[in-house]
Amino acid sequence: MFLVCRSFSASRASRTATLLLLLALAAACGGGAGSSTTPAPSPQPTPQPLRVELEQIVTGVASPTDLQEPNDGTGRLFIVEQTGTIRIFQNGALLGQPFLDIRHLVRSGGEMGLLGLAFHPNFAQNRRFFVNFTRDANGQLQTVIAEFLATTANPNLADPVARVVLIQDQPFENHNGGQLQFGPDGLLYIALGDGGAGGDPLGNAQNLNTLLGKLLRVDVTTAQPYVIPADNPFVGQAPRGEIWAYGLRNPWRFSFARITGTLFLGDVGQVTREEVNIITRGGNYGWNRMEGSICFPPPTTGCGTTGLILPIHDYGNDDGRTVVGGYVYRGARIPELAGAYLFGDFISGRIWRLDQSPTGVWVRIELLDTDSLISSFGQDQAGEVYVLDLRGTVFRLRRAS
Repeated sequence: MFLVCRSFSASRASRTATLLLLLALAAACGGGAGSSTTPAPSPQPTPQPLRVELEQIVTGVASPTDLQEPNDGTGRLFIVEQTGTIRIFQNGALLGQPFLDIRHLVRSGGEMGLLGLAFHPNFAQNRRFFVNFTRDANGQLQTVIAEFLATTANPNLADPVARVVLIQDQPFENHNGGQLQFGPDGLLYIALGDGGAGGDPLGNAQNLNTLLGKLLRVDVTTAQPYVIPADNPFVGQAPRGEIWAYGLRNPWRFSFARITGTLFLGDVGQVTREEVNIITRGGNYGWNRMEGSICFPPPTTGCGTTGLILPIHDYGNDDGRTVVGGYVYRGARIPELAGAYLFGDFISGRIWRLDQSPTGVWVRIELLDTDSLISSFGQDQAGEVYVLDLRGTVFRLRRAS
């Protein structure tokens, strides 16, 4: 079920106008000796739908793909550029010198490039941060998860020497995923797409022998390059114990809700459905048996969903064609959004909120219909949400003036 604020407002206004008309007619008719002297109730003001807009924060960045703020008290926003650089926005200005420049390592273009950034929870002390990028290695396209360090002499400059954490060969150029985030448990989560082409021709998403089409969970704090946590769901059961969840097509963006720790993930669809999932330990999210809430490819009769976790919300091509996962809002600028999951679509430029009703149903409401090519969302330490336009602009959500 979808709610549209515009329709809600119009119906309430119509009912209020009808009430006013009836009151006016009653007054015009007058009252005799037997008429009631009880005053008519005053009409209540019509609730106005929440109106938000995009506030331009910075322009002139090159194909932004991610935005992160470390918990170090500096207020710096780090903006990832697809070509292989990370820029710093501080005190209202975009600094000229990149924080990190690894363009010589990165293969960029299409769905490839420098795609994700995650700061270690103790970044203020250990200066560690991690990136997700694609590269060519002797003609083989690879996804690389690498660690870098901010320099001690200049906190706005990173040491360009990488420590490779994980390498995954990519059979095709698309569906690389790209997000990585530290969870509330202090472990690093990494999203990898199914390897590309169309329809997952290699069957990677349902294959527990490969990392493709999966969400991974690893410990990068206790040892190098990483340790597989003992409580990962497939430890001792499948060759790749790094896997936390599977059955994903192209999980471009995911995030953890700050208060509840709930893991929301937007998975880009193949032909007809875009989906938002809540990821749980060991979950199978259906691809390529399912695309969103429907069978793939669509049969004339039903298909089995036993053992699969269906999305909390999916939508069709009328609303968009490339879902971009966002964040649960916890900022102070728009208190009416508190607790709502915000997400959007790259192609249509629409931004929505998702709220769970008391009966457990997830309800979608459109917040904005923009002309942006939404490549990603970001969130600062205050809980405010940012919108990245691939054409080079970063916006922040605010209440409409």
